[in-house]
Amino acid sequence: MNQDLGHPRRWRILAVLVGSLMAIIIDTTILNVSLKTLADPARGLGATHSELEWALSSYTLVFAALLFSWGVLADRVGRKRVLSLGLALFGLASVGSAYSQDAVQLIVARSVMGVGAAAVMPCTLAIIAAVFPPRERAKAIGVWTAAIGVALALGPITGGVLLEHFWWGSIFLINVPLVVATLIAVALVVPESRAPYTRELDVVGMLLSIVGLVLIVYGVIEGGRLASFAAPQVWLTIVAGVAVLVLFVRHERRTAQPAFDIAFFRKPAFTVAIAAVGLVSFAMAGFLFFSAFYMQSVRGYTPLQAGACTLALAVAMMVFGPLSARTAARFGPKAVCSVALLVVAVALGALVLIEERTPLWAILPVFFVLGTGIANVMPPAAVSIMMSLPREKAGVGSAMNNTVRQVGQALGVAVLGSVLGAAYRSGIGDALDVLPVERRAAAGESIEGTFAAAAGAADQAGGLIGAAKDSFVAAMHVSSLCAAIVALIGAVVVFRWLPGKPPPGAANAWGGGAPNSGQSWKPDSAPAPTGER
Repeated sequence: MNQDLGHPRRWRILAVLVGSLMAIIIDTTILNVSLKTLADPARGLGATHSELEWALSSYTLVFAALLFSWGVLADRVGRKRVLSLGLALFGLASVGSAYSQDAVQLIVARSVMGVGAAAVMPCTLAIIAAVFPPRERAKAIGVWTAAIGVALALGPITGGVLLEHFWWGSIFLINVPLVVATLIAVALVVPESRAPYTRELDVVGMLLSIVGLVLIVYGVIEGGRLASFAAPQVWLTIVAGVAVLVLFVRHERRTAQPAFDIAFFRKPAFTVAIAAVGLVSFAMAGFLFFSAFYMQSVRGYTPLQAGACTLALAVAMMVFGPLSARTAARFGPKAVCSVALLVVAVALGALVLIEERTPLWAILPVFFVLGTGIANVMPPAAVSIMMSLPREKAGVGSAMNNTVRQVGQALGVAVLGSVLGAAYRSGIGDALDVLPVERRAAAGESIEGTFAAAAGAADQAGGLIGAAKDSFVAAMHVSSLCAAIVALIGAVVVFRWLPGKPPPGAANAWGGGAPNSGQSWKPDSAPAPTGER
């Protein structure tokens, strides 16, 4: 048989897919730097605290809940078709977000953006799996994963630059030219691919997965907003979501043509890699959340200055993400992922040494080390996930990888945000005794609440502001330690259960060794499973 060379334009295709990916991932974090502007009645929308929470959360909620279903549909109707549909929907909803007249309109438009983004992401990784031969797939996935990390880190600085020169809607309107250019490139460069056999859609399974994920993510977000997971509307929602996912698992095990084969979870290369993605996403999202407040509220940086500090993280991920495939090929995914998670844990633990006036030359190297660790977790884990599944399940595998990443991010913000809030309230409590009793609760909810109270108590302003900064830094230390523990648990899990270095005959899956024998790329060339046509 002929050597499997992959698609002749595969690297050009990868560039287009990365462009598609960058637009939707930047929007995950770009809104963080504009929250103060949106709350301003004159410069923004006059949004309340709760409305700001949902402006952030609606995108993530819909994104996470629909990734799995879009991946299944893309495998059936065509990945290029679904990718183009998702990009168009994302671009139109971006226009709606930019010109929203009130916070409710913004929340709805952001939700529609999440629908489009959920269609784009699984298609990108599935197309990579379809057009790249096994010997190059790890390198391609490394570039893809590095693009995610860079986009997450570039979101704040992009938002800061736009807010420095334009009105708040520009952070959404910037998506439109990107989407138009990408749609043209997709039409000209990206080939169509799909699962090569006809099968019925598992509508019940897809609906159960959507409902279960929506309930869980909604409960997590509400827990973070309320700073309490003991509230009935929080834990009852999460329990209901878990129950629905249990029903999903039971249904998938019994149906003849499941949307997702539960047997995949019996493969350590799949299950442990999924866990690694979720845990490192949890830690990274929590870090981005509390570090943004540290830079802007404690150090007094502008959104642009605060966003610029994330460049250390972005540069590390840009440099080491594509190289991680070669490292995994040499040492194996277990060694690379476990050591990288240990590096993440050490970097997060080092944040306890950072104080209000710690010089940037001491802080930015910690950010760089953290980015280096993350860059060496996600690509090997993504490759492990994709290589453990048959090629015709590429869309589902991609969706699972990204659903877990999105849910991990939501959990990271909600859980570590709750820890941050609880520790802050505990630390600031005594300092609020100088305020009237009726103002203490609102003043103690956040550092911004304390700053607002200080503005109305001129004689006590200096003491309250100083206490607020000290309490926040102490709370950040607690949150960073919790994130470090999560990363450390991930390192132990990966070291204990992820398969080691592939045998010589399988080395090509990680970017090394001789290529598999097979045939040159053809659309929909993967064989149908036994018994399916």
